[in-house]
Amino acid sequence: MKQAQIFHQYIWIINTLRACRKLTLEELNQKWMNDGVIDGNPLQRSSFNRHRDAILNIFGIVIECEPRTYKYYISNNEALNDDSIERWIFSTLAVHGVLADSAAVKDRLVLENAPAGEEYLDVIIRAIHTNRRLRMGYKKFEAEGYEKLVCPYALKLFHQRWYLLALNDEEQMRIYALDRMTMMEITDETFEMPANFSPQEYFAEYYGVLTDNTPMAHVVVRAHKWMPNYLRTLPLHHSQRELESTPDYTDFAFDIRPTSDFLGELLRHGDGIEVLEPQEIRVKMCEIVAKMLKRY
Repeated sequence: MKQAQIFHQYIWIINTLRACRKLTLEELNQKWMNDGVIDGNPLQRSSFNRHRDAILNIFGIVIECEPRTYKYYISNNEALNDDSIERWIFSTLAVHGVLADSAAVKDRLVLENAPAGEEYLDVIIRAIHTNRRLRMGYKKFEAEGYEKLVCPYALKLFHQRWYLLALNDEEQMRIYALDRMTMMEITDETFEMPANFSPQEYFAEYYGVLTDNTPMAHVVVRAHKWMPNYLRTLPLHHSQRELESTPDYTDFAFDIRPTSDFLGELLRHGDGIEVLEPQEIRVKMCEIVAKMLKRY
């Protein structure tokens, strides 16, 4: 059986248990056959147990059985709601399975462009895995190209672009967009990754990929129209929390470094979001809007 077919079975089991909450193996098997997962063949207990182990190892999802009812359920649903690599893999494979089954209606599916720079992912991931330095060619927009030796620390996907977080020869942490790279190769030079370094912690105070010296701020925004539900269902930052809600608006707070990435995201929603505090950020937003108006 092809690997893609096996992954499809994993995704089916996860999504079915998410939708139905709890099922006995007999109930799960009946749905399995009704959906024709493997041409209507039954789900054997031995196969199900192997799939449970694989689902735990690949996605970090725990499927347990209630001793009294013998019903299976996902005991750590939070694993499907975080920003971990396991969650991203699950989402990617789930979408892949849906699209593969939808070839007949492909002309009626409207997708975003695939992330740029993916041709360098394999090389970078191998360098990260082996702690080897990378030699890369890089060209910023409207600037001369250059070559650089860097220590690859992490990869981040943001707004359909891949970015490399790396330590350069000047001992500075820098972000490099993969779609601006002109060449990439692994060197024989190794580097020592700091034992206490966490990419998640490095980006935790920011939105996006800009990680400059912008001071931390307690930002309060007022969401109008449809925006409260938009922010509730798709929070902008892990620090987001709801403060006050009325029929006309809802206030949200963020503890964040308000870089241009974050302010740009707020501006993207037009008059649906208004910055209330701090005052200096509110003034800065007004200045940005005023400059935009001059272009029209």
